[in-house]
Amino acid sequence: MAEFTMELNDEQKEVRDWLHGFAAEVIRPAAAEWDEREETPWPIIQEAAKLGIYSLDFYAQQFFDPTGLGIPMATEEIFWGDAGIGLSIMGTGLAAVGVLANGTEEQIGTWIPQMYGDANDVKVAAFCSSEPDAGSDVAAMRTRAVYDEAKDEWVLNGTKTWATNGGIANVHVVVAVVDPELGSKGHASFIVPPHTTGLSQGQKFKKHGIRASHTAEVVLEDVRVPGHCLLGGKDKLDERLARARERAKAGGERVKNAAMATFEASRPAVGAMAVGTARAAYEEALEYAKTRTQFGRPIIDNQGVAFQLADMRTQIDAARLLVWRASWMASTGKKFESAEGSMSKLYASEVAKKVTAQAVQILGGNGFTREYPVERMHRDAAIYTIFEGTSEIQRLVIARTLSGMPIR
Repeated sequence: MAEFTMELNDEQKEVRDWLHGFAAEVIRPAAAEWDEREETPWPIIQEAAKLGIYSLDFYAQQFFDPTGLGIPMATEEIFWGDAGIGLSIMGTGLAAVGVLANGTEEQIGTWIPQMYGDANDVKVAAFCSSEPDAGSDVAAMRTRAVYDEAKDEWVLNGTKTWATNGGIANVHVVVAVVDPELGSKGHASFIVPPHTTGLSQGQKFKKHGIRASHTAEVVLEDVRVPGHCLLGGKDKLDERLARARERAKAGGERVKNAAMATFEASRPAVGAMAVGTARAAYEEALEYAKTRTQFGRPIIDNQGVAFQLADMRTQIDAARLLVWRASWMASTGKKFESAEGSMSKLYASEVAKKVTAQAVQILGGNGFTREYPVERMHRDAAIYTIFEGTSEIQRLVIARTLSGMPIR
């Protein structure tokens, strides 16, 4: 088991510097354009694929880094470049985590490569959990999956929303209800293969931030998928449902559902996204404060500005510590006894919103214009306290974990 460390090894530093170069030279120059276009930046994803950044091999190398720091380190650098383009590059990872968290070895080997494609034919994937009436309240999910035993097929019906890459993905991972009586414990995850009849894109959302990332509804109308597309397999599902029914009778509810298993694994990565955005805004504000003069001196000489920058840097470093700790714990198999994954996502998200707002303030009128990137960073940061569990939900998870109450 790797010991927790805050020092990257030489190989990790090399990867970090490589990614930073890509973010600085490829992502940043294109960020404003794709934010305005509000379209998936396919040329940037293609370039990332050619360099090996957008690939299953690279994702696997970082995911299985024994220190646990590979994914947060890589994510921070990409999102330092730009959050919208970063999510277009990294968004497939959420669907991949959904398969890794719930799938069999055969399913992992079959479907994750199809999520990425290759440098000549780039693909993306989508994880579909939220619904119009079921965001934070996963127990209210209505999308149904009914097993057709005669054909060994699952029939999916419902509407998903807020799906990154929804409708344009090659592979969709869909969470659906298989036993309504069990609430959130009666959910399962399914692979919807490419070109499956009945799956279509609904509304594409025009967003406040991360506008270079495609977000849309996914409509499922009598979508039939083979039995082997149930992640984990039917035997495992039947066993889990039986345990959930027994626990429900006994008054216990400590059974994880499919969506929660994915979110637990991905929350530190979202924290790393927030750290990347916050760091980018802080660096812009720091450079501006050192070069902008008022009353005959740089504004950083003013205590009011200098103290803001000191707090910004301190909070960013603290957020990174929480993210790296949670990532290390997940990698080494340590349980989140105190909801450390939610802690990392909560704190880093709140820091990103605060730091980007302070950056706009330090730049003054310039910070309020699209001529400077902190305006975009401030808009982008708003999403971190919302998606993959709002800050309020993270606090609820942490509080219930500390009190010993069940997390529904």
